[in-house]
Amino acid sequence: MMRAFLTQGKRIASFAPSSRFMARKLLDGIDWAHARSIVELGAGTGPITAELVRLAHPKARLVVIELDPVLCGRLQARFRESPNVEVVLGDATKFGEILAARGIPKVDHVLSGLPLPSFPAAARDAILETSAKTISAGGTFRQLTVMPLIYYKMYRRYFEDVRFRFVPFNLPPGGVYVCRGYRGAQPAK
Repeated sequence: MMRAFLTQGKRIASFAPSSRFMARKLLDGIDWAHARSIVELGAGTGPITAELVRLAHPKARLVVIELDPVLCGRLQARFRESPNVEVVLGDATKFGEILAARGIPKVDHVLSGLPLPSFPAAARDAILETSAKTISAGGTFRQLTVMPLIYYKMYRRYFEDVRFRFVPFNLPPGGVYVCRGYRGAQPAK
């Protein structure tokens, strides 16, 4: 993970995997009995994916998208025995196309471990716009971050309801944005 962070710092969110506290906060409040389609963007080494596999309904479809070929290969090997998990080597900016190719028009939740604020504006906007349009009614976009509250306005451009949950027990401390309701892309201010 450290090597990936050092060589792809703007694409890899952290030098260390997310803590179990961060994973729990990201997944807290998901209705596991009814969530049937979940996308994870930027799975890294898979700490969130492992929790998804543990908590998701057996009929839920989990699509995990990872850009780094080494990390993707490790994820594919780690989760090959999980029948409802598909690990895809792909670019998160194209996740709408990845879902369409699999016949998935809407998802219940989009979980992102990507360092979106450090992405070029066009890539960041593509991911947020696709996320906002793709989540079903009652669904959420959930973003891990190590920069608490600074980017609230960025998420508010796309979502009606944006909440932040602080996670002090992570290295570095961070939190989770939980976003609901597509509002259409608003001009940046």
